[in-house]
Amino acid sequence: MKRLAPCIALALLLAACKPDADTPAAPDAPASAPAPAPAPAATPAAPDVSKTHPALSVETLDGGTFDLAAHRGQWVVVNFWATWCAPCLKEMPELSALDAMREHVQVVGLAYEEIEPDDMRAFLQKHPVVYPIAIIDTFDPPADFDTPPGLPMTYLIGPDGQVVEKILGPVTAERLETLIAGAGGPAIAG
Repeated sequence: MKRLAPCIALALLLAACKPDADTPAAPDAPASAPAPAPAPAATPAAPDVSKTHPALSVETLDGGTFDLAAHRGQWVVVNFWATWCAPCLKEMPELSALDAMREHVQVVGLAYEEIEPDDMRAFLQKHPVVYPIAIIDTFDPPADFDTPPGLPMTYLIGPDGQVVEKILGPVTAERLETLIAGAGGPAIAG
């Protein structure tokens, strides 16, 4: 019986490979049918334009709206931060000075935390900045920006609306100015 098992398995395998007796063969069919033509290669997906040229429209604490599209022609610094983040607090004065001193640069702060607007206003009384601040819903952050893996998280957006650089961790005004100059923007005046 042990010798028959391999023979039976082989016979079943060979029987499975035969054409079905009910299927008539084409009269002039070649002995082996040609392989079907390969499917055309899928065209690579276009990059997600929303990630390279993000949209952003947020209500700011002063009752206005910050719309990234309205700042075409300027360099925009989009800074995700939080009141409890020590490196965020350290970079705020530099970002504020950059915004105030450079007419070609606009900074917007996106407070990425659960905080009431009145509590944020009180916080900003102690840590004033000249740029607009918006409180971002941590459960529904702006769709065209990646969820920050840490704070601070800064995006440098070029005058054409394209993301030039993503910076995780603290950033200085000098580094931003160097990135702007390196990407074809105005150099730091000496």
